[in-house]
Amino acid sequence: MEKFSLDCVQLQAYQPNRYPFLMIDHVDEVVPGQYARGYKNLSLNEWYFPVHFPGAPNMPGALQLEALAQMLTVAITTLPGLQGKVTHALSHTVRYRKEVLPGKKFEIHTEVLSWKRGICKGKGVAYVDQEVACEAEMMITIPDILKQYLPTRPA
Repeated sequence: MEKFSLDCVQLQAYQPNRYPFLMIDHVDEVVPGQYARGYKNLSLNEWYFPVHFPGAPNMPGALQLEALAQMLTVAITTLPGLQGKVTHALSHTVRYRKEVLPGKKFEIHTEVLSWKRGICKGKGVAYVDQEVACEAEMMITIPDILKQYLPTRPA
């Protein structure tokens, strides 16, 4: 498949989250079913900086992981027929390496390791100033697809 980019408006066709929970500003490059790379610009105006933590603001770890998962979602939902599909988290293992501060660019690189029966296994790494800020192994699902493969329960 061919690679392409998505601006902040275009990516919303492939990512169901909206501000303030859309953790991606731009997708620099995506090859559907293989990888997606982009970023989130972190201004001091982000809703979480005043409360996490007053006087020493940094991006919460849960939101760093959410940004990685959202970018991995874009790598899947750009596949034919999956645009606009909702995804759910199944499992995440994450390691945090560096504080993510206001005024920085949170660069997100994700890769699809496998995509079968509505389950995506992938990995992601986020960078700030060319240093690893966090990295994660993730499993996400598109429930509409997965339910076709689940055993049915007797009534």
